Amino acid sequence: MTRTPKQDGYAAGYRRSLEDPEGFWLDAARAIDWTVPPTRALDESEAPLYRWFPDGRLNTCHNALDRHVDAGRGEQPALVYNSPVTGCKASFTYRELREEVALFAGVLAGLGVSKGDRVAIYMPMIPEAVVAMLACARIGAVHSVVFGGFAAHELAVRIDDARPKVVIAASCGIEPTRVVPYKPLLDDALALAEHQPEHCVIRQRPQCTADMTGRDLDWDQALATAEPVDCVPVAATDPLYILYTSGTTGRPKGVVRDNGGHAVALRWSLENVYDTHPGDVFWAASDVGWVVGHSYIVYAPLLTGCTTVLYEGKPVGTPDAGALWRVIAEHGVTALFTAPTAIRAVKKEDPHGALLHAHDTGSLRHLFLAGERLDPETYRWATDLLGVPVVDNWWQTETGWPIVANPMGLEPHPLKAGSPTVPMPGYDVRILDTTGRDAPPGADGAVAIRLPLPPGTLLTLWQDDARYVRSYLSTYSGYYLTGDGGHKDEDGYLYIMGRIDDVINVAGHRLSTGAMEEVLAAHPDVAECAVVGVTDPLKGQVPRGLVVLKAGLDRDPRDIATELVTAVRETIGPVAALRRVDVVPALPKTRSGKILRRTMRDIADGRDTELPSTIDDPAVIEALRPVLRDDV
Repeated sequence: MTRTPKQDGYAAGYRRSLEDPEGFWLDAARAIDWTVPPTRALDESEAPLYRWFPDGRLNTCHNALDRHVDAGRGEQPALVYNSPVTGCKASFTYRELREEVALFAGVLAGLGVSKGDRVAIYMPMIPEAVVAMLACARIGAVHSVVFGGFAAHELAVRIDDARPKVVIAASCGIEPTRVVPYKPLLDDALALAEHQPEHCVIRQRPQCTADMTGRDLDWDQALATAEPVDCVPVAATDPLYILYTSGTTGRPKGVVRDNGGHAVALRWSLENVYDTHPGDVFWAASDVGWVVGHSYIVYAPLLTGCTTVLYEGKPVGTPDAGALWRVIAEHGVTALFTAPTAIRAVKKEDPHGALLHAHDTGSLRHLFLAGERLDPETYRWATDLLGVPVVDNWWQTETGWPIVANPMGLEPHPLKAGSPTVPMPGYDVRILDTTGRDAPPGADGAVAIRLPLPPGTLLTLWQDDARYVRSYLSTYSGYYLTGDGGHKDEDGYLYIMGRIDDVINVAGHRLSTGAMEEVLAAHPDVAECAVVGVTDPLKGQVPRGLVVLKAGLDRDPRDIATELVTAVRETIGPVAALRRVDVVPALPKTRSGKILRRTMRDIADGRDTELPSTIDDPAVIEALRPVLRDDV
């Protein structure tokens, strides 16, 4: 199999990607099969709406499946399914997965779905979710995956925005302690939605079968009568998928990803960033409803010719805090990609890592973490426990692949706790002050990326170019604003200190809540923490700390809180004004693991905030309300 063309080390490759993007990305594009190879890389004719490989044609599904079968790798496992919540395990070779995808593409084609039509996918972490995504790609349809179990209103607004011809769903999802029926949620969403799909295809699960209506088709029955279809070539600039980033009120933001730039960037990234190669076993312990699931459960591993692990479970509780290590040992995982919050959950339940020793994790070469800021203490804990490089990387739904990372497959850099390392090729990352000028090393500012963004990043927002420009490109002319704040050190390493609105102003002093969180997280009894800025009549804002302690401690939480306040004062100084730390049972998070700092801040300030649609467990935030509002 063709390996991705290598540039001459990181520094030369990065410099070339900015000075000669045509040459750099056309070289990278050689790792992809094209029906019409591109002769141009970048189309700037409609800047700031840039397009990549404008004269190229390809099919993403062919690159993910057919090319590997044609090259003689058809019997290699492509997808391994591991579901501790059902006790089910399954494995699909590249040949088997191609056959399944071609048949379901035939189902979609038989329902009138063709190139450019949208298909909504509302499914849990089951193989059929991957099959549905790839089947859409096979016929040039545009898939829009909505996280399984999203409330009916959230599903409805996404259906109205994408206007899918078909919705694909499962009868239920399965949580560690309950079964979540999906079909009633889908029916309620369609009752709310203005747009009505022509058909719904339902994968019946034995844990909870769904009642079917006139437009509903049973997945298995539809497959039984389908004919397989071949790949349909599309323009590199045609959309592959829409992924929504928000939408509790009003119209959600639908990030649009193309086919060509996406395939090139993900293929390049898996080898050069994640040091993962054809035949390796890659496990992104995320969900196909999030961008990590799109990029690194489904597309990047299959584009590269790896085995990808699809896990329907949690890092703890299915059945215990050794779940990650069990799956690594069972499947010979070479690289694990998960969120820092997952590692913190394991650390909380098993602070000494005792459960690791029951499993042979010798296959693991790297642990990659992204999705939430990696605090130095969690980095050190995982490094000491696993004995492999623990590699931070920072990116967004909008970019689809890492902005800043340690290029482990291209040229590994020394690891620095608290930094995701250096910008990846194509990302001209700057730290800008309030006037839009480059900030000096060590000075905090807004993290922005000079246009154009590299291949694989968002083209625009679905049917709303003006909103894309207004939301991301208008603050600093010629730059994409990430919304995060941070700084670079003298070596060019980037430090992300949190969202720009997580910088608080205490009596005229701008302070990073992320820096305070570093201090709290370093305490040996703290499993995870958050610092939020709340309104204060004297100082404008003051920080409030909330911490979750490790399991099994026999100490007075008030003593720990006092130690934490003292540590912040000694490390950052009295100006930090952190006077209060509350010990709480849990922190509110999204289903992808991000701590809901803004929601906690709004509650503490007395605002009636609407809970975000992505919240994992609303009961956690309800339990915190009296703490945040001083009603205790």
